[in-house]
Amino acid sequence: MTVTAERFEPGTLVKARGREWVVLPESEPGLLVLRPLGGSDDERAAVLTDLEPVTGATFAYPDPTDAGNASRAALLRTALRIGFRSTGGPFRSLGGLAVEPRPYQLVPLLMALRQDTVRLLIADDVGIGKTVESGLIAAELLAQGDADGLAVLCSPALAEQWQRELAEKFGIAAELVLPGTVRRLERDLVGAQSVFDRHRHVVVSTDYIKRPELRDQFLRGAPNLVIVDEAHSCVLDDSNSGGRSRMLRHELVRRLAARDDRHLILVTATPHSGKDAGFRNLVGLLDPRLETIDLERVEGRELLARHFVQRRRVDIRRFLEDTPFPEDRESTERAYRLTGDYRSLFDDVVAYARQTVRDPIGGQVRQRVRYWSALALLRAMASSPQAAAATLRTRAANADATDAAEADALGRAAVLDLPDDETQESVDLVPGADIEADSGSPERRELLAFARRAEALAAKGDNKLELLVKEVKALLGDGFNPVVFCRYIDTAEYVADRLTAALGKNFAVGCVTGALPPEERMERIRELTADPKRRPVLVATDCLSEGVNLQEHFQAVVHYDLAWNPTRHEQREGRVDRFGQRAPKVRAVMIYGTDNRIDEIVLKVLLRKHEQIRKALGVSVPVPDRSDDVLQTIAQELLIAPDAPEQLTIEGLGTELRTDLHKEWDSAAEKEKESRTKYAQRAIASQLEEVKPELAEIRASLGTPEEIAHFAQAGFAALGADVVANGDGFDATIGGLPLALRDAFPAGYPATLALRRELPIPARAAHLDRTDPYVAALARYLLESALDRTVPADQRPARRAGVMRTSAVSKRTTLLLVRFRLHLTLPTRAADTEPRRMVAEEARLLAFRGAPAAAEWLPDEEVPALLSATPTGNVLPEAATPLLKRVIGKLDEVTAHLDVTADGLAEALRTSHIRVREAAGQRVRRQISVSAQKPADVLGVYIYLPEATA
Repeated sequence: MTVTAERFEPGTLVKARGREWVVLPESEPGLLVLRPLGGSDDERAAVLTDLEPVTGATFAYPDPTDAGNASRAALLRTALRIGFRSTGGPFRSLGGLAVEPRPYQLVPLLMALRQDTVRLLIADDVGIGKTVESGLIAAELLAQGDADGLAVLCSPALAEQWQRELAEKFGIAAELVLPGTVRRLERDLVGAQSVFDRHRHVVVSTDYIKRPELRDQFLRGAPNLVIVDEAHSCVLDDSNSGGRSRMLRHELVRRLAARDDRHLILVTATPHSGKDAGFRNLVGLLDPRLETIDLERVEGRELLARHFVQRRRVDIRRFLEDTPFPEDRESTERAYRLTGDYRSLFDDVVAYARQTVRDPIGGQVRQRVRYWSALALLRAMASSPQAAAATLRTRAANADATDAAEADALGRAAVLDLPDDETQESVDLVPGADIEADSGSPERRELLAFARRAEALAAKGDNKLELLVKEVKALLGDGFNPVVFCRYIDTAEYVADRLTAALGKNFAVGCVTGALPPEERMERIRELTADPKRRPVLVATDCLSEGVNLQEHFQAVVHYDLAWNPTRHEQREGRVDRFGQRAPKVRAVMIYGTDNRIDEIVLKVLLRKHEQIRKALGVSVPVPDRSDDVLQTIAQELLIAPDAPEQLTIEGLGTELRTDLHKEWDSAAEKEKESRTKYAQRAIASQLEEVKPELAEIRASLGTPEEIAHFAQAGFAALGADVVANGDGFDATIGGLPLALRDAFPAGYPATLALRRELPIPARAAHLDRTDPYVAALARYLLESALDRTVPADQRPARRAGVMRTSAVSKRTTLLLVRFRLHLTLPTRAADTEPRRMVAEEARLLAFRGAPAAAEWLPDEEVPALLSATPTGNVLPEAATPLLKRVIGKLDEVTAHLDVTADGLAEALRTSHIRVREAAGQRVRRQISVSAQKPADVLGVYIYLPEATA
């Protein structure tokens, strides 16, 4: 017989399609919206009651004749906790996460909860966990229904990493929208549908989608939640140095921000980069008033503090607790001197460069072209013979410039390490030094002669390269796997070849440069680190210096070539010195030449000053914007000074400019020290104390890796899998598992599952967390099979009832596993919308001594110990069954206590919601209500008997 929805209030149990469901508030007459007991909102179903039979359901007490042993109680209880996805806590998303957020990572989430439309700039230091912080906000907005989908804009090199992080840590399955994936995605479209209409969550290459014809399509279909990674690359400043690519990125993000109801999260570790106009342009995307408001006044700082969070490592140390994070970064310098032949070539090249720069022929434009070509040549010579030869044979980037300004702009982009590079994709190409159009000119012949001498140097010995081999061997000997950063592709390949020969077959050496497409770079790293028997050494260019996570396999960075911007050094070291690094210390080694004028300039003007400030202040302060001008001036003086180059010292070059730069840098450091006291997120950090109960509840509900590992290992073994311990987890051969469980596994599952506790996990392994599809399928199967007596006994190891004798009790004690259903009414962000109504489920363990009619209830803190009680004697079925019948037959006697407990849970849940919202600045106490659905469901009854006396 069919029934109508009017008979079923939200929260009641019904039976349909052969299983039991909870009725949800969205139900209407004739249409029931249902969720499986313990299931998530993603598993909701709609039933037309005129077409399908729906009946009321009651939850029966356990069957006394179907008892199991003590371990079966713990198995069912953990299966219930892990399987729950519909808990009612104030952080709706955290029950579905595979990552345990640290308290400091909740600060951006609390800031987001303060805003009706989230507009936030997360600018924490490199390695603190900005991806986790932005992912938490996205997951919460999606879970609360405030976002209809998610788009992440990032560089193509980081797209796969973002996709993997969203899936593994937040359960968000996003499609990659890249030049190489678009055609496949478009094959599934219907009619005029776009990729963004069809796919709710996407990770998009910013540089791909910024093109006007694609940008407009994206803007039409983009969801109302967008995360922009490396957001500093999408803003303009007053220098007009960004070029067309940066302008297109800015236009894309500006138009996304123009929609008032779109949540926008900007992510960058370098929000300022020394340019105030660029910073104002960036924060102006969040609130246009921030472009012009006086940030020295209280109202300006308060407005900025609503949208801007920036913590340095020193700010979060006290929140780390057991977080994998390095305690220290050991930085050292290692010096070398050029070999005789190399020094001879270097001096000849410097003499040639000085001669060409002084040559007035061709006017100012040609002189500027010659200057940048000379500087490019000197930098390549300091890098490696291979980079020098390639530069000598390559046409200069600015050779065809038509005016001095164009020559300078192209030269700066090719030679310097600018913080506003349009893209990292060309940063490791040699800049070129050949400016002659005539292939037979004397200058061309001289350059080619230099190139041949450079190519011959490799066979004669390279002190810089031999020093690197020594340093890499020392790092490996001390237990550090290094990443060696080079400026140019030619240098990286040269270095990788030498390290491969020097280290032998016991070590794996890999090379990743801009010569590889972005999507292949992470695959190359996965191949490099796949063999646990061979320690990895990675040689890379700066195509990997931003955003890429290398902390899983590497603990040290070697700067083979010095960057000409300290921020680049910080970004390189941040690949290993970051959240998730398990080594207590990481190392950074700078290699430089003592008789190399270029390295000396960079070291003394920039890098040592940067390190001095970092050690004194505990944070890195961006180099002032005019540092490039200072470097250029000093280098230019080196090239045009009348004295011979070997007679010059840096102390005599650009003295006034260097002094002014360092004063400006010291001033910026003082301002940084002051700014750390200005922003309201520090007050929010103190409010984390107010939500500590919620954090503790989250941790308890998620379960520790040890708890989940024990559950999964015991559960698979009980169901017939061959389980073998392996490292920090186990392997399970699953051919003997019930077919119903295997059918719930992801498609293409292997014959042997490798499950591991610690993140990050090896390739082809699964993580032991409650959201892993294998663990979740096991929990769901154990729970549902325990409730279904038609499943064969050997295929349902979890039991709803049991009796055991133990020394853990002195009087008969009964443990109840109870499921409570709670009705919540919560305010929405938009003031003009109806409150959100939902039904949540919570599981609790309760225990009492004695008979149900005279129950002596145990305090909550004593109850969990019963699950680990050790049996000390057998209770035969003929004794256990009658005892269970007597206790279960009298359970109605404890209904009043269960009702009181349900009301207490409802009040505690309401208090929790109020506390979190008030910590986030909301005043919604009267708009929140929570009530309990009665009676509660008793899922399990387990009796503990004291040891028999003689």
